[in-house]
Formats: sequence, C-alpha cells, structure tokens
Amino acid sequence: MIFLVNQLAFISLILLNLIWELFFTISGEPSWLVIKSLILIIPLANILKKKVYTIHWVNFVIILFFIEGVVRCWSETSPSNIFALAEVLLTLIFFFSSVLIFKK
Repeated sequence: MIFLVNQLAFISLILLNLIWELFFTISGEPSWLVIKSLILIIPLANILKKKVYTIHWVNFVIILFFIEGVVRCWSETSPSNIFALAEVLLTLIFFFSSVLIFKK
C-alpha cells in the first residue's frame, strides 16, 4: 500500500509539472522549465519496479522540487502559486511514504 502511494505521488508530480509548465505559465507560453519533468522520468521505471535504492536517491532530487515549490508558491501569482503548493504537497507525500518504506 505504501509503495502504491509513493508511486502515485511520483507520477502525479511528473504530470503536474508537465501541465504546469506547458499550459499554465505566467507568460501564457510553454516554459523551458518543462525539462525538469524529464529529470523525474529517468528513475520512473525503477520506482514502478519498487527498487528501494532508486527511492533512496530520488529523495535527494525531490528535495530540490520541494524547495522550488516553496519559492514559487511564495513569489508567483495565481495559478502558478496553486500549482507550486500542489508540488509541495506531492513532494511531502513522496518523501514521507519513502520514509515509511525505509522503516520496513
């Protein structure tokens, strides 16, 4: 069950970043920040295979997405700040579900 929550949070984070940076930027045009979703796609196969080592090192990358979400939630206007808040929540869900996986 915890693995499922972990995987869903990770996939949701990828989709959120894609939708956010392609359709809901401040300028109204797609942003180059959509490339950050590619960073998350690289370990996706191993996360879906439930490889704990991958979940370990992805948590270091997730921290960067958490920081970006906090900064953009604080500094940008709607709808970007709502997407940033969702990014923060998804990173927290992924991180804490990973901690529960490691505890097993």
